[in-house]
Amino acid sequence: MLGVVAAALGGPEVLQVTELPEPEAAPGQVVVRIRAVCVHPADLAATTGKIPGGPVQPPFSPGWDIAGEVVSAGPGTTDFDPGDRVVGMIPWYSTRGAPGGYAEFVAADTDWLVPLPAGLDFVSAATVPLNAQTAHQGLSLVPPAGSILVTGSSGGVGGFATQLALRAGLRVVAQASHDDEQWVRGLGAQEVISRSVDLATAGPVGAVFDAIPIGEAAAAAVEDEGVVVATRPTPPLVPARGVRQELQLIRHDRELLAGLMGQVAAGQLRTRVALTMPLTEAADAHRRVLAGGLRGKLVLTVG
Repeated sequence: MLGVVAAALGGPEVLQVTELPEPEAAPGQVVVRIRAVCVHPADLAATTGKIPGGPVQPPFSPGWDIAGEVVSAGPGTTDFDPGDRVVGMIPWYSTRGAPGGYAEFVAADTDWLVPLPAGLDFVSAATVPLNAQTAHQGLSLVPPAGSILVTGSSGGVGGFATQLALRAGLRVVAQASHDDEQWVRGLGAQEVISRSVDLATAGPVGAVFDAIPIGEAAAAAVEDEGVVVATRPTPPLVPARGVRQELQLIRHDRELLAGLMGQVAAGQLRTRVALTMPLTEAADAHRRVLAGGLRGKLVLTVG
């Protein structure tokens, strides 16, 4: 089968299309024929070695979020049957590229997967697991009432955080990328501000969901003894105002993912795809993500 591996640490140029052995399903696993795999900033960070826990030694395969069809099941595995459509998240923080999702086939633990709801296509589904779970889990760290500022609300995690915060009853101030304010208003945010706004003037709010993250500048919007949740490590905040600083790193939760996928399929949560590219053009896909300016996620398609 074809797969994409990082042959060294570095930029997009380290990604190579290569022939890999087809995987076999062990007990508790199924082999998934990949139809779509989302390109995340975490994939780019992995190839440069700038990830929690330190760099992974090449060669390894990037890729967290996958959608496709089950082709075989391991001995005694009954969760899925061949032909079932599935979507899931490879917990790359533990697999560290063995496996990763940039391949034609992946042997996946059944706990990583949920059924793909009818009417939802592979490409859209592949944009959901990492982003939506991160947003949901991060919001569990903020007070259940009041107001919240979401940075990066036009991005994957920020977009889901905006929608889920609104569904939880929070008043949302959403910071959008330039010329992307209309999309964010469509998510329902009560107030939309641009990237050029001084965030100290956007508050005070009870909490900040810093999805970019930008650190101290975002914390300027939070009230004394409020909370700032960041999706990547940021420098410690000045503690004088009693602001609580939280780091949200993804924890895969199969039950949570199934619920979120159902909400997306029902139109209760929105996602968007900016561009699809073939798996064999993964290096160019990384270049497109690095260049910025995409309105939505870039998804690699297979077959």
